[in-house]
Amino acid sequence: MIATGSMPHRAVVEHLVRQAVYQRLGKPLPHVAAAPNPLVVNVSARHCHLTPEAVETLFGKGHQLTVQKWLCQEGQFAAQETLTLIGPRSRVISNLRILGPCRNLNQVELAYTDGIALGFDLPLRLSGNIKGTLGCMLMGPAGFFEMSEGVIRALRHVHMSPDDAGHYGVQPGGEMRLQIGGACGLTLDKMLVRVDKSFKLEVHIDTDEGNACNLQPDTPCELIKA
Repeated sequence: MIATGSMPHRAVVEHLVRQAVYQRLGKPLPHVAAAPNPLVVNVSARHCHLTPEAVETLFGKGHQLTVQKWLCQEGQFAAQETLTLIGPRSRVISNLRILGPCRNLNQVELAYTDGIALGFDLPLRLSGNIKGTLGCMLMGPAGFFEMSEGVIRALRHVHMSPDDAGHYGVQPGGEMRLQIGGACGLTLDKMLVRVDKSFKLEVHIDTDEGNACNLQPDTPCELIKA
């Protein structure tokens, strides 16, 4: 991401200092290969993934999810359909967005503060790793669907292609740091690396993390190998 404010990003300052040092020593500045793809950092708001069976229970027999907005990753979309999540002591979250297409498991991804509001002690998990996690009740226009497990806070992560992984020198399942600039700049550690040839270079953080750094479209961000 590119900074547009008056203060230069730390990476720019470091480059200028490095350039001055090499000029003082009378040596050429080492060539650093440009990243193969631009970095996108997105805030992943609370949402759920559902099986076809769950969709039919909640919205009616034969119902298919309708695309509201295509997402960064190929074939992924935010659906028009939303649900109500019912937690302990009848605490609810309304308008829980469904992300498509359907999957082979049911999973709800919430932020830490969502868990506080619901009375959930959310486990921090890799998406898909739901064994032993909390369950909940989902309510749709056609009925209720009870999840015995699958409510998590998703690990912050970065999607990347093998070319991106080669550039950054990381392996699938490894970790990186995301350095975020701006007035509320911070560094997020333990950024899980997910690699697939179909992936575009994209970081996913949750709403709590996004709010903490006041992430904006022009906020400068940089991935760093841990």
